[in-house]
Amino acid sequence: MKKTLKIAAFLFAVVAFTSCSKAIIGTWNIDNYEEGTPGELGVALSNIGNITFQKNGTGTKDISYSLMGIPVEDKTPFTWKMENNVITIEGEESELAKTWIVITNKRKLQSWQSTDGLTEVHKLTLTKPK
Repeated sequence: MKKTLKIAAFLFAVVAFTSCSKAIIGTWNIDNYEEGTPGELGVALSNIGNITFQKNGTGTKDISYSLMGIPVEDKTPFTWKMENNVITIEGEESELAKTWIVITNKRKLQSWQSTDGLTEVHKLTLTKPK
């Protein structure tokens, strides 16, 4: 009986630790990106492109928007890893290259938050295309 419980606990742990990162695999629309200091006017951008996460820990971004008349494009590759409720994106200069706290981790919806290390909060909402 103890051996069966140990095997069941091991299988549960394996599924629990790998299921979080499996939910992120694929291409996601970037529905909303916000940054600002709580209590102050910030920046909010909608439908700015997409981001793709591969099983091997790599990915690509296809982001394009205009901020105060200045065009911004980000089509750079990146690496990523997800552990528990934290995802880290590393790559070239990018607003998304940082460690994010995963607020919502669902099959069709991701909601993340991060900070600049001081007072600015960054929020990201991703949805799977239909």
